Amino acid sequence: MLKSAEKTGTNEYTLLVAVEADAFNAAVNKVYQKQKNSINVPGFRKGHAPKAIIEKMYGPAVFYDDAINDAFPPAYDAAVLEAGIDPVDQPRDFDLKRVDKDGFEIECKVTVRPEIAIEGYKGIEAVKAKVEVTDEDVENDLKQKQEANAREITIEGRPAADGDIATIDFEGFQDGVAFEGGKGEDYDLTLGSGSFIPGFEEQIVGHSVGDSFDVNVTFPEEYGAEDLAGKEAVFKVTVKDLKEKQLPALDDEFVKDVSEFDTLEELKADIRKTLEDQKTASAKTEFENAVYDKLAELAQGEIPECMYERAVENMIDEFRYNIEAQGMSFDKYMAAIGMTEDSIKAIYRPRAEKDVKIELALAKIAALEGVEATEEEIAAEYDKMAERYGVKAEDVKAAITEERIVSQIKSRKASDLVLEAAVALDAPAEEPAPAEEAPADAE
Repeated sequence: MLKSAEKTGTNEYTLLVAVEADAFNAAVNKVYQKQKNSINVPGFRKGHAPKAIIEKMYGPAVFYDDAINDAFPPAYDAAVLEAGIDPVDQPRDFDLKRVDKDGFEIECKVTVRPEIAIEGYKGIEAVKAKVEVTDEDVENDLKQKQEANAREITIEGRPAADGDIATIDFEGFQDGVAFEGGKGEDYDLTLGSGSFIPGFEEQIVGHSVGDSFDVNVTFPEEYGAEDLAGKEAVFKVTVKDLKEKQLPALDDEFVKDVSEFDTLEELKADIRKTLEDQKTASAKTEFENAVYDKLAELAQGEIPECMYERAVENMIDEFRYNIEAQGMSFDKYMAAIGMTEDSIKAIYRPRAEKDVKIELALAKIAALEGVEATEEEIAAEYDKMAERYGVKAEDVKAAITEERIVSQIKSRKASDLVLEAAVALDAPAEEPAPAEEAPADAE
């Protein structure tokens, strides 16, 4: 139960939480049942010593610490509801004021959701890119389809040239010692693709199948592996095979082979429509992101540091999950790209700050605009989540509180309101490059 709630700082409350005798004694008995089998009491078989005997032998407070840990969380949750506050972090700075057979009292500090002020969220102006698909865009897409359907032809009678696919064996050495990760066999490398470090591919050009030779390179200063960054190395390379791509002709027969269309003009029309849809979607997303950026700037208030830290941790957890889902060790991946926990936190921090401000801004707008979530919308949201995760709606309800669902719906409605009222501006015209002045003696 809540004994007192006092605001002791910006976004901070100090709560005095009490657990009365009945609840505390129930927690003590629960702890006793869990621990009695591990307590030795002379004259009793293990697990059969009465609680009163154990308390007499070890002191009346023998079970208090664990009982407090068991009884406090539900008491704290009830106290938070009674106080009408919205914590954004775990309670901290615990001070046990009293504990005896009649219960206990704990004082703790709680960081709460900040009060945000926001104005000017209707009519936010942002640039929206003009959607235009050129003939060049269509031709480039066609070229990609051509490349994807090219045949690889074995090269005979000439050395490797830019654009060829060289099958190579290679091993890298630094000061005569092979280094980890520098070896490959039967590796297909497209020359001129920039897949390898600068200077490597250029030194294969001009060599023929069967040639073995040294490739001398210097690793870039920003290379992921610190022990190689900026260092010189030698690769022993053998060219085992050479192929070149043979592009198909861009004609109606090609179109029939790679699409559901019969003519090149029909395919071009479809490519143009697809590119227009993609650019329209991209322009919409970029416009909305620009609006959100400005919305974050409009949110005024002192935001607790813990909200930013938690947002960063959530991003890292998601990143870790994606890496490990591909069968890679997260720690090894981080080492390979030369990243540390602190450096990745620094990368995520700006985005975390923006996301937190947007979340708070949308919640405030929902309150200002009287946005509500209907029972039908709540049910539909549960059904949608159940379908997404392949579980029953009842299982989703057991895992996610209705309060959280309501908050999501309100934020989404507030977001729609902001975006519908936003003003799309045309991108400023590019200024023409200044004309070069003719030399004085040009005439």
